[in-house]
Amino acid sequence: MTKTPTKKVKAVQELAERIKKSNTLMIVSIKGLPSRQFQEIKKSIREHATIKVAKKNILVRALRDLKKDSLKEFEPYVTENCAFAISNDEGFELAGILAKKKTPVFAKAGQIAPIDIEVKDGPTDLVPGPAISELSALGLQVAVENGKLSIKKAKVVVTVGSVINGPTASILQKLAIHPFSVGLDPVAFYDIKTEKIYKDVKIDDEAAAKSLCEAAAKSLGFAQSIAYYCKETIGYLLFKGTIQAKALENKTQLNNPEETA
Repeated sequence: MTKTPTKKVKAVQELAERIKKSNTLMIVSIKGLPSRQFQEIKKSIREHATIKVAKKNILVRALRDLKKDSLKEFEPYVTENCAFAISNDEGFELAGILAKKKTPVFAKAGQIAPIDIEVKDGPTDLVPGPAISELSALGLQVAVENGKLSIKKAKVVVTVGSVINGPTASILQKLAIHPFSVGLDPVAFYDIKTEKIYKDVKIDDEAAAKSLCEAAAKSLGFAQSIAYYCKETIGYLLFKGTIQAKALENKTQLNNPEETA
């Protein structure tokens, strides 16, 4: 049997002790994240979390060193391209912080489009020449305006889920379009106090705000339709009740003319 090196044992113990003293243990993906961006993000969030990068076996051993049965289901999320984010912040709050630290980047050939990639209409910084045929190859309508190329009509050049080829990636870069963003992507997190595991954590502040606005816009009409009484609906409901009462009164008079004589 081989004896585990003292240095590795110490690294596992130190990592386990740090986790014990925290509230949240998050596994983040660092796959494809350039070193420069990684160091910048790590530095910018140090008030919220400590990022620990180590070999997979070190990370797994640190989890087992905590001796919690609930962590057995957490182990499968540890991969070769991940790191630990150890924090006293609540897990969803930390995920929101990480979402704001992403850096936009250009597309590369062979990548899968995360969204529909659209080229907007309007002027560009490209000059007439080979770029005309390159833009036309993507189905874009172009014209020369003030010595520069201009896109006459917006067009989706890559649909979500499609593979981006070399010529398309090149044109997107020339047009300064950044379809991707890189950062520390949450894979799953473990709430150390409750021992609960959360996965597929997606934080999108803009989408959430838009959804809330749409829900708020629809809520008034819905509340009125189910006759829900509150400050915002009472005026409408009283008015509606008055109209209905008047209509009922008129109908009664028509059915019983003698009573109104």
